[in-house]
Amino acid sequence: MIRHFGTLALAGLVFLLPGLAVALEGQGETFPAPGRETGRLTIHAATDLDAMRPLLRDFQAVYPDITIEFVDYVTNDLFREAQAACETGSSRADILLSSSVDQLVRLANDGCARPHASPETAAVPDWANWRDEVFGFTFEPIVFVYDRRTVPPQDVPRSHEALLDLLRSKPDDYRGRIGTYDIQASGIGYLLAFYDSRQAPTANGRLLETLSRAQTVIRCCNNEVLGELAAGRISIAYNVLGSYAYAAALANPDLRIVLPRDYALILSRGALIPASAPNAGLGKRFLNYLLSSRGRQVAREASFFFAEDAPLPPGVDGPERLMDSGIGRPIRIGPSLLAAQDEVQRRTFIADWRKHIGTR
Repeated sequence: MIRHFGTLALAGLVFLLPGLAVALEGQGETFPAPGRETGRLTIHAATDLDAMRPLLRDFQAVYPDITIEFVDYVTNDLFREAQAACETGSSRADILLSSSVDQLVRLANDGCARPHASPETAAVPDWANWRDEVFGFTFEPIVFVYDRRTVPPQDVPRSHEALLDLLRSKPDDYRGRIGTYDIQASGIGYLLAFYDSRQAPTANGRLLETLSRAQTVIRCCNNEVLGELAAGRISIAYNVLGSYAYAAALANPDLRIVLPRDYALILSRGALIPASAPNAGLGKRFLNYLLSSRGRQVAREASFFFAEDAPLPPGVDGPERLMDSGIGRPIRIGPSLLAAQDEVQRRTFIADWRKHIGTR
């Protein structure tokens, strides 16, 4: 039942009970309490609302007296608003969710987070919990996605090196046919590019140069890159979050997912309770739900599809159990992420990236 509901939502055929969701134009949605309202939870998030809907509705199944206001942002805008709210002590959010977990770590480091400890937070892996202030609540490998209509089986790249070799050996076939993030516009795009550069610096430099010669198509975010792929305007999407990729593949059987065999970065979306959250108790309640066995099951079956303790979803080209394969590289939530947020290093890194790839 959960998988069926999630698949429909991600295909754009969302089943709405009358009055269940009311649009907030340009911001997100309000989900009225199914029962008599006794509380209102405000979530500010840089994460796809379609993916979050099954979790929001299941939370309300557990707590039918809670109305949810879900406000959607791009990562950099969420970060800027959270910084401003921290400075004035006037947060409008009870919980922040973001794929740019480095930005959440910076907020926590600057004193903008409220710590929370519970049986659910105690079960979070060490790599996904920093100071009981920033918690990872998903397990999302970073993947390649290709269009089988334009990429023949012998061309499918199954490592970063194989992608480099493909672009060098067939430059005319794939010129203008590779897509990825604009790392200046996308916080998660920047984070992934930054960590790629740390895995194999020399190989990553060669890949950047090759992507430049291939006239790589740059878009702001996951959904736009995948939209270019689904429309047939590109053939391969590079460095896409596995959850978005799998949702796109459910909606379009011509899209196929590959886990690179040399290494696969693994992101855990972060959650943080703002220090000045108006309803911190509700924020903590929702955080506990996300980290609970029930919340993780809904996330795996209907929202984000991948889990550390489960085989890969059907149809994904990769080792059945990623963490047992030795290629999974979790991005640890902790002080090491502050290096990615150092302003001088960030500007230098982005300037070098743009010199190679630019904006197309």
